Order: sequence, then C-alpha cells, then structure tokens
Amino acid sequence: MSGRVVVIGVGNPLRGDDGIGPAVVEALRCRVPDDTVLAVSDGEPARLLELWRDAHTVIVVEALRTHPARPGELHTLTPAQAADRARAPASTHAFGLGDCMALAEALDRMPPELVVHAVEVADVGLGERLSDAVRSALPGLTDRVAASVRQAYEGNRAP
Repeated sequence: MSGRVVVIGVGNPLRGDDGIGPAVVEALRCRVPDDTVLAVSDGEPARLLELWRDAHTVIVVEALRTHPARPGELHTLTPAQAADRARAPASTHAFGLGDCMALAEALDRMPPELVVHAVEVADVGLGERLSDAVRSALPGLTDRVAASVRQAYEGNRAP
C-alpha cells in the first residue's frame, strides 16, 4: 500500500448545499501537501471506488440530510457509522456512501483508513448558492478535513 491520501468532495455544486463537498476540496488546495489527491465526485459508487483505488487513507466530504434537520451541524463518521446512517436515505445522492462501501467490501476494495466528514444541509434545490448555515460551517468543516489529512500523513510515517 502506497500511503496515498485521497480527499473526495462528494456533491453537485449546482444543487445548493450539495455543493459543500466540492467547496471543501477547493478550500483545501493550498492547505494540504502536494501529493494529496483532491477530487470531486457525484457519488456514483464505481467512480468513488476508482478514485480511492490503492489509497491508504480516504477522506470523504459529504452533505447529510437528517430529521429533524440541524443545518450547519458537523459530523465526523467512521465507516460503520456512515454505513449505519446510509440505511436511511441520508445522502443527497441517488446512491449513498453506504452503497459504495458495501460494494467496496464485496470487491475487497475498502481502503485501510476511511473517514467521512459531513455537514447537515438545508437546501439541495437547484442553484449554486450554499445556504447561510452551510456556508458558515465551511471553515470548520475544511479545518476538520485538513486535520484528518495531517493525521493521515503522520500515521503513514509511523513504523
């Protein structure tokens, strides 16, 4: 395994708050080591699996629907927590991260380390603008993801 670190911002910037994943990836461009892979995905499982192929650490940034909604609330999830939440329609995409993880498990393609950073969303309707609550959460979410990247590199250096 290469020790490769991949950050995937899942979402569609043309669907309001669903653009938070791509927004975090853009905000990280000058904050992470150059060899960090920064990617944006629509969340389709086969494309996600290809993006994290041969990665040691995968960090997924996702919009999350909850009931009752608390727009702007940040969550850091383990793979098990993300899969558990995915049993209900929590993702803003047709296929959720849980579907992707189930496929990865079946194909023996789960990365050794996977963390999901998510923010609860208010509006995923058509439009490029993040809601005020989600826009306000962007710096904190970006900081969490940057910290996960740093931890991944520190862990990769360990004997």
